[in-house]
Amino acid sequence: MSAYRNTLTSLLTLCVWACCSLPIQATPYLYVLGVAQDAGYPQAGCYAQHCLPGWADTQLRRGATSMALIDDEQSYLFEATPNLPSQLYALHGHAPDATLSGIFVTHAHIGHYAGLMFLGREAMGARGMPVYAMPRMSHYLRDNGPWSQLVALNNITLVALQHEQPISLGRVSITPLLVPHRDEFSETVGYQIDGPSKTAVFIPDINKWEQWDTKLENLLQRVDYALIDATFYADGELPGRDMSKVPHPLVSESMALLNHMPVAQRNKVWFIHMNHTNPLLNPESQASKAVSAAGYHVAFEGLRLAL
Repeated sequence: MSAYRNTLTSLLTLCVWACCSLPIQATPYLYVLGVAQDAGYPQAGCYAQHCLPGWADTQLRRGATSMALIDDEQSYLFEATPNLPSQLYALHGHAPDATLSGIFVTHAHIGHYAGLMFLGREAMGARGMPVYAMPRMSHYLRDNGPWSQLVALNNITLVALQHEQPISLGRVSITPLLVPHRDEFSETVGYQIDGPSKTAVFIPDINKWEQWDTKLENLLQRVDYALIDATFYADGELPGRDMSKVPHPLVSESMALLNHMPVAQRNKVWFIHMNHTNPLLNPESQASKAVSAAGYHVAFEGLRLAL
């Protein structure tokens, strides 16, 4: 009996040691690197009262909207913004062992692709960095300088995407979703990001929700996080302009569409891509407090969302 106990104890000890020695597969997650509209905050040439705090205090500045998908030793960027150098530095500081393995681009407006210039020979001199883009976006980069030089010199490798066709990145799949927007040079997509446990949708730019063939309420019910266009907060934010003609859903309009839903659904919303005029950039503003009180969230740099 004593020998049996000793053998059993040894086996249990070996099992505990083996289990504790196995590598732990951390859950993939999203990490927000920027939350402002294309030109960041404060915006170039803006010396109005709402921009002055950002010029005076560097801690108040915000980069153009970008986030990373981090999964073990790999990371992927969503958007190549003009703030790419500082955003890559922030990503390295947060996840120094994660190798940048690709960049997903939503469309051809400056805050979403202009950072690709830093991959060229004048800066990083990247070799074959995968850039995931839709057909028109890929043609734009391939056929127009200076972006065409990135392709010609193999700084980037264009990876073709198709509407609603998922691609696998190991434990995570990414599905592009065409959305209506100002498509002067390319189509515009959002991305659905499916992890092992949770799903996110990232739509930083879209025209009014009613112009899309997917209802925002239905979208919210199928995901765990919705990072959605919050370029402008409310009517009157741009003096002298008819805000009804601005091709973005106002935050006030998005909330009006969703306020009838249970708080558990509203809690999924993270407003992102805020113009330099948007009071949500100030977490102490009445607008920010109203959004929180209604059950929604305002995205911030450093936000981590587990997948």
